[in-house]
Amino acid sequence: MHVRRTVRQLLQDKGTAVYTIAPDDTVFRALEVMAEHDVGALVVTDAGAVAGIFSERDYARKVILHGHASRELSVSAIMSREVVTVAPEQTVSDCMRLMTDRRVRHLPVLDAGRLGGLVSIGDVVKAVMSEQEFLIEQLQAYVSGELR
Repeated sequence: MHVRRTVRQLLQDKGTAVYTIAPDDTVFRALEVMAEHDVGALVVTDAGAVAGIFSERDYARKVILHGHASRELSVSAIMSREVVTVAPEQTVSDCMRLMTDRRVRHLPVLDAGRLGGLVSIGDVVKAVMSEQEFLIEQLQAYVSGELR
């Protein structure tokens, strides 16, 4: 049953790969890493700890609009420092609520204080759709008499 899926279950399906960047790396380097891995955000880590998030949104709003040069600008100058995180035990619904309330698109997963994955809005939407499809199938089976 898919209802009330946890972040841990979501990561088991999607994988736990998280791409990171150091705060003193350049924005240009961060964009290279994002392009190489086809991701929209990187977790900024400093001495193994989460220090921020660098996303396409940060680049568009803080570099392009302000006319900065991405080859000289450091990630720490424009990264989002206020990082909203989740734990593996939290549900997909918790993620959706946090993303909506805090207006974020990426949630690093901290497991006992260590970075254990990254959940994106796309991951959450996909999981919610999967749960809804499962419930619809169950309701259809119940209504047609196949489920007793």
